[in-house]
Amino acid sequence: MNTPDTDPLWPAYDEPDDLRTIESVPLRDRGLPGTTYDVLVRAAALWPDRPALTALPDAERRSHGEVTTFAQLRDQVHRLANLFHAYGVRRTTAVGLLTPHTALLPAALLAAQLTGVAAPVNPALTAGHAERLLRLSGARILVAAGPELDPAAWRSARTVAASLRCTALFALRPVGAPDAAPDLEPVDGVEVGYLHLAAADRPAGLHPGVVPPRAGDLAAYFPTGGTTGAPKLAAHTHANEVTDAWMIAANSMLAPDSVVFAGLPLFHVNALVVTLLAPLLRGRHSVWAGPLGYREPALFRHFWKIVEHFRIATLSAVPTVYAALARVPVDADISSLRFAVVGASPLPGTVREAFERHTGVPLCQGYGLTEATCGTTRSFLGEHSRPEAAGQRLPYVRVKTVRIDGDGRWHDLPHGEPGVLVVSGPTVFPGYVVGRDDRGPRLDTLGTVRLGWLDTGDLARVDPDGFVFLLGRAKDLIIRGGHNIDPAVIEDALLRHPAVTGASAVGRPDP
Repeated sequence: MNTPDTDPLWPAYDEPDDLRTIESVPLRDRGLPGTTYDVLVRAAALWPDRPALTALPDAERRSHGEVTTFAQLRDQVHRLANLFHAYGVRRTTAVGLLTPHTALLPAALLAAQLTGVAAPVNPALTAGHAERLLRLSGARILVAAGPELDPAAWRSARTVAASLRCTALFALRPVGAPDAAPDLEPVDGVEVGYLHLAAADRPAGLHPGVVPPRAGDLAAYFPTGGTTGAPKLAAHTHANEVTDAWMIAANSMLAPDSVVFAGLPLFHVNALVVTLLAPLLRGRHSVWAGPLGYREPALFRHFWKIVEHFRIATLSAVPTVYAALARVPVDADISSLRFAVVGASPLPGTVREAFERHTGVPLCQGYGLTEATCGTTRSFLGEHSRPEAAGQRLPYVRVKTVRIDGDGRWHDLPHGEPGVLVVSGPTVFPGYVVGRDDRGPRLDTLGTVRLGWLDTGDLARVDPDGFVFLLGRAKDLIIRGGHNIDPAVIEDALLRHPAVTGASAVGRPDP
């Protein structure tokens, strides 16, 4: 039996110095699964009867979740992949996903990646905005929240499906919905039905016509503001997603039976990589919040009871969630909660102090961006904790800072010198979707990647051990009379007041 010291897939990864040992073995020799489908098949073979996912109907009904084992998840994905293939999805076509979370959504996303490309879009977007993103993705069929789950999203989905001339529009139902489902209004030229019913008669084995993907094939398109702020679709390969999920799952701080709480939506890379793929790699159970996720007001009132009920070991959320939880009385046994992960935006020191003082649970900050798949750094516990840093670079990822001249030339800066943070390695994306032709999507990094290095648009300094210290967004820097002002300094001062839960400092031209 392999131990953490001898298993090439799971090396010891408890402290910063482990990074050198891990990287002494080439990544190609680690034995990672090649695709997200390979991750799923491996999990179903190793832990067929273990709970993989529990989808909650809402925060108040924590004991009424829908449980799916790893083997059941594989069978769901096979049935859905067979269905998608029958409606024309192939390797370079996309399945649009316009829905909040519900029980069948993880399987639908994985099936989309098995047959073609997943294109998850925020269901709160206007129909016009969603249509623009899904048209760019080349979505052939659309999976959307049905009228019981999200009536507004269903209305948008019907408009989008008609405009894109999709072959099919499939509706998802809420967890715990009654047996009788409401009739779905027809859409001219589009097959309309419930996803679970349409897939029920498909075989649990993969149809011979469905060709599994390869590591270099595209897996997903994720909407992102990009490093320049304009809405874009960032493409990910299977290798991008699996490698990043492995880097996160390699964390030795969790036990094999640890339970992960998932409250972020699956149109966000963090939800896919941190709370779906990483647990699949380790055979861990993930508990998914109801459709509103962290936006459900009742979740905060019941959160500590949910932690106690499922013995949650960790969760991943944004700073505002921890700011809110720091104000909720701890009315349950939360001794199972080892640490909490925070990312997506800079963590104000006041939020960290308030949460850790209130709960006794350490916050581990991470840093990443959609163009680098998801995570780029990770933090550590105890004596290896560096609260002022956004974490140490992940294995096989490279980070440095550069100075960018007015003519666009890059100049490498020494360790500790503040500059624009750039990232390279196996998680850097292949580009934004800028169009389509007969062969599929056309990708372009739009100048964000040079010689394999991704310009993050963030200001930082990097120490010799690979720890990243964020200093703000390059474009957010306020220049007053030639003096550079970091907005975070102003924002942190405001956040120290107990009545302030959020703050943003922006520059205004002086007349």
